[in-house]
Amino acid sequence: MKHILRIIIALIFIASGFVKAVDAVGFSFKLEEYFSSAVFNMPFFEKQALAIAIIVVVLELVLGFFLLMKMRLKFTLSALIALCVFFGFLTFYSAYFNVVTDCGCFGDALKFTPWQSFVKDIVLLLGLIILWILYRKHFNEPEQKSTFKKYASAFAFLTMVFVINWGISHEPLIDFRHYKIGTDLNVEKAKIAKNPSEYKTFYSLKNEKTGEVININQDDYVNKEEYWKEGSPWKIEEGKTTSKIVKQGYESEIAKFKPESSEGMDLTEEILKAPKAVLVFAYHPEKADKNILAKTEAKVNSEKDALVYGVSTNPNTFKTIKNAMMDGTAIKTIARSNPFVLTLQNGKIVDKKSAEDYLKK
Repeated sequence: MKHILRIIIALIFIASGFVKAVDAVGFSFKLEEYFSSAVFNMPFFEKQALAIAIIVVVLELVLGFFLLMKMRLKFTLSALIALCVFFGFLTFYSAYFNVVTDCGCFGDALKFTPWQSFVKDIVLLLGLIILWILYRKHFNEPEQKSTFKKYASAFAFLTMVFVINWGISHEPLIDFRHYKIGTDLNVEKAKIAKNPSEYKTFYSLKNEKTGEVININQDDYVNKEEYWKEGSPWKIEEGKTTSKIVKQGYESEIAKFKPESSEGMDLTEEILKAPKAVLVFAYHPEKADKNILAKTEAKVNSEKDALVYGVSTNPNTFKTIKNAMMDGTAIKTIARSNPFVLTLQNGKIVDKKSAEDYLKK
């Protein structure tokens, strides 16, 4: 029984680590959310997000592999328990204060709500504690060495290094994102329009006579005049009005694809209807290599019969192609490098590359 539990937990950590290793840059974006002023307010760590992401990925993969191979059990279980406690705190904090909506535990492959992530961490923690109790008598036993473990460890290490490096230098080897090659943005937009999510506004009302505070949705507020008629003791508390989802529609990151001109004109339809559109993205235009940007602009300008836009968070980023604006977080769901080139044909993604790889074509 303990062997089965050990293998299951080990595979969970390996799967979690592998999905993040494939897209370490994407995981670093998630860590930036945790380090942002809206959550833990640690701007220094925002700058180190990619390095921290790599460390976390390596820890998960190495410790998961050690647990699977039953290597250095005391150290492995201790480290995994510490890791679970740390991430349990993060997921509880984000769930309780509703500050990060997706922990990124399994990258873009599997989405968890903050509370689901917290429960997952607690279950893993309990499983690891049980393993500690079941294996504690074996901690001081000499570890058996084998040729298989030696070669398996070497293979696992080289695979890990290759996968992480490829995802950072190019594009993820396996693309779990909604913007993978072959995705038809027109089809996705139609699905979103057909089954949209529904939201309601909730007011925080305070009774000035009794001090009682209640939350009430917009419909109940309008339908019950006791809350708003003249002389009512109920008053809306400023800054506490919220919007909550009441019906989950079709979920897709494509919903955030909405490039606009510097004047605020929506360019989405023009781009998605173009026989060929080439978009150059920069989520941090101020940090982008100016030389690569200039060369990329020159090359996209040579694309025959193509609609060309440079999409960033700054209306003056691109000098020789038309500028478009889009939210930086939305750009990060598409681009894993800065700058990045996306090619569409009638709204369908046919190619996506870092600008450096695009220039090598």
